[in-house]
Amino acid sequence: MILKFKEKLVNICAEFTDIKFEFHLKRWNTDFLRFYQSQTNYNISKSSLSLSTTIHKGKRSYSFSLNQPTEEALREKISEVTRFIDDLPEDPDYVDIETNTAKTAEMSKPDNREVVDLEKKIEILQQLSEAVAPMNYKIYGTFICNYNDTFIINSNGVDKHEMNSPIALEVKAVHQKTEVTVLETFGGENFASFDLPDFRDNLVRKSEAGNNEIVDLEPGTYPVVLAPRCIAEYLMYLMGSVSARSLDSKQSFFEGKLNEQIFPETITVTDNPQHPEMMQYDYTSSGHPYENLKIIENGVFRNFMVNNYYAHKLKMKETGSEASALVMDTGDKNLSEMIGGIKKGIYISSLHYMNFINARETSLTGLTRDGTFLIEDGKITKVINNLRFTEKISRILENITEIENKAVTIPFSQNYEDFGIDSYRMPHVTVSQFNITSTTGTI
Repeated sequence: MILKFKEKLVNICAEFTDIKFEFHLKRWNTDFLRFYQSQTNYNISKSSLSLSTTIHKGKRSYSFSLNQPTEEALREKISEVTRFIDDLPEDPDYVDIETNTAKTAEMSKPDNREVVDLEKKIEILQQLSEAVAPMNYKIYGTFICNYNDTFIINSNGVDKHEMNSPIALEVKAVHQKTEVTVLETFGGENFASFDLPDFRDNLVRKSEAGNNEIVDLEPGTYPVVLAPRCIAEYLMYLMGSVSARSLDSKQSFFEGKLNEQIFPETITVTDNPQHPEMMQYDYTSSGHPYENLKIIENGVFRNFMVNNYYAHKLKMKETGSEASALVMDTGDKNLSEMIGGIKKGIYISSLHYMNFINARETSLTGLTRDGTFLIEDGKITKVINNLRFTEKISRILENITEIENKAVTIPFSQNYEDFGIDSYRMPHVTVSQFNITSTTGTI
């Protein structure tokens, strides 16, 4: 059915000569399991078909979406738009839609809803629940498996098909008396890489650390070890400055810094959409081949992310990158060595409620959560109540002194609408100076 509808979109593109179309047809399927107090809360299996459309006429454009689209509904909407599009304001910088018609192999992928069925999910969660129960913890979280078909069609001959089947497992262990929380996650598309004993052991170690004394910490500047999830989130926020859109609006931290050494030479960050341990992508949202892109190389800023629109407007090369698959190169230290080298500092597991203060300066504020620990004389000794920090992402990267010798894949799921899932692959990092502004006084 979806293939027949896709062909109708191709025919509509050929039928109209005075307007151009961009179609994004997506069939989305999910098995979404939520668990609460070590019990399955609910399991949802859903499927949907959606069509996102942009119509261009001259330098004017209009976008709309249809759920469960039909040809009749689409043509009715096209007719409606053509009656008022000439009255819309022009975009003087618009030139054309995507013209790159090159295709990748467009290989099919296993459906992880079948690979990790409900029985297997429950078996995994049961083992995790039993592992932390002796320490008075129960587990909460989500276990999501999707399967998506996406067709990208436009009036310039783009006709592409992408399939993916992401997994996102997020397990939060919560102490039933103190309410201390610790977090462990797994993501990507290759379930064969899921190491249940290792996942369980990591959750148990964090839970054991969470049974230590709970203390407050005075505001100040401390050395910190950031968990992979933390550095992933900081880089996620930083990518706004890497976009050509931010460059155009004078909001980019990287303006005027192309090919300059900004960060320590140990730092390399790449957008790698074909990494085998992550979510994989063939195309950007416009249908351009999603290309491997060096963003920071040995501390040198190498590339802005440039889409079709800003390639025309700013006279830059389109890069085919959307920062959906960031990889940070590993270093030469193991985690024990990194913690062991700190006299007094903090281990931060996760971040929450971050907001920019000044995006161009990369300054932001936020909270720690899900396991913030005091490091004393090279050992984790106490649980710290959640902290508020105010920092610049650029300063965090500038002050990275050590990078772990291995990386893990961190999934990020929206948990609403189509439960969109991306993944970053990151190591632990040591930051020599990190600014804590206050304590929340609570876990």
